[in-house]
Amino acid sequence: MEDFGHLFRLAAEQAADFRGALSDRPVGVPVDRAALAEAFAGPLPVAGRPPEQVLADLVAAAEPGLVASAGPRYFGFVVGGASPAATAADIVAAGWDQLATNAVSSPAAIAAEAAAGSWLKELLGIPASASVGFVTGAQAANTVGLAAARHHVLAEAGWDVERRGLPGAPPIRVIAGEERHGTIDRSLRLLGLGTDLVRPVSAGPNGAIDLASLREALRAGSSGPTIVCLQAGNVNTGACDQLREACELVRRHGGWVHVDGAFGLWAAASPVTRHLVDGLELADSWACDGHKWLNLPYDSAFAICARPDVHVAAMSYRAAYLVGSGGAPEGADLTAESSRRARGFAVWAGLRELGGAGVAALVERCCGLARRFAAGLARAGFEVANEVVLNQVLVGFGDDARTDRVVAAVQADGTCWAGGTTWHGRRLMRISVSSATTTEADVDRSVAAITRLAA
Repeated sequence: MEDFGHLFRLAAEQAADFRGALSDRPVGVPVDRAALAEAFAGPLPVAGRPPEQVLADLVAAAEPGLVASAGPRYFGFVVGGASPAATAADIVAAGWDQLATNAVSSPAAIAAEAAAGSWLKELLGIPASASVGFVTGAQAANTVGLAAARHHVLAEAGWDVERRGLPGAPPIRVIAGEERHGTIDRSLRLLGLGTDLVRPVSAGPNGAIDLASLREALRAGSSGPTIVCLQAGNVNTGACDQLREACELVRRHGGWVHVDGAFGLWAAASPVTRHLVDGLELADSWACDGHKWLNLPYDSAFAICARPDVHVAAMSYRAAYLVGSGGAPEGADLTAESSRRARGFAVWAGLRELGGAGVAALVERCCGLARRFAAGLARAGFEVANEVVLNQVLVGFGDDARTDRVVAAVQADGTCWAGGTTWHGRRLMRISVSSATTTEADVDRSVAAITRLAA
């Protein structure tokens, strides 16, 4: 019998050593891509090798190409470091190797999802009756939410899209902000709706949807099946749409509201920022990530629907060999995956580790650190291009070419990591403060490095 204990302890030690060194490790350094590929390449061995040797080979090959994205000075994309309890739970979950299709294949996995889902709804102020599907990321969550929307608006028009498909179906109009995230468009492509049917709505100066333009879009054109995509947390600025007013407008027109809240929905967890997402409970579906601001391990996100029957009708299927638990919809009924890993264990552990007060404090601290970033870079003479309402900061360093040079220099330096973006036709540095481990000292050290490199 194999000595799993020894092997798994070695693996856990490697992971712990890496995580323990993140504060001192260069965040991102130039990588020799050819050498990295060479380290992993070579012919498939004819004979197998001992697991301990395979693990050692993996660590040696991967080490030069690992990014310190779980550390305190990674400000790229919107990436939160995975919390200790959630990481430990994920390690154990890998060892348990559960199939989280339903409560027959893994009673424990589904029970963890049910409990964690209830906590999530409580934290976000979403009705307790809503259904929660545990998915891989905001792309999957947006796709599930829009699949539910497609089902509902066509069913209301007398069309069964799951049985009859889209050919001949009543036309659907999709209304979305011009600064929506690209995953909305990809979801529409995947669902066979396409992007040509999107009626874009203009945005205000900080990226939130313009209510007057939304009102005009709803009044114009067909009054048939309508889906409106709103946003909690503009990917560049952090701005949130006025959800209460927008949802009430859409409701008067009989439309479905889907909220892409990949990171911004977490504003609801804090009394300090909750006003930014006031009215979110009026929506019909929501997409939210766990591996961003909640600091869960990748990959973890949530597809939430106010109408569980619609959620299930859009996503579930039956097969002769599948045995259901006979209870409420669960697991694969609420996602596009049947072969699902048990990501609910890490969600449960991460939420239990933080508690409601801890989640609120995490949100508030990251917002405060983003403001500290903005203030420090403004004092250094650089332009902060957005109103900092959550954890996103946009910085300009003059013309586009100079900004891109500064971004490249910061990424090569390794003190911290921030990406570039284009917003309102300009190239800007985009800083996202999302990690629970980031401190004021990390922000000050990063501001000093950016200032030095920009000079």
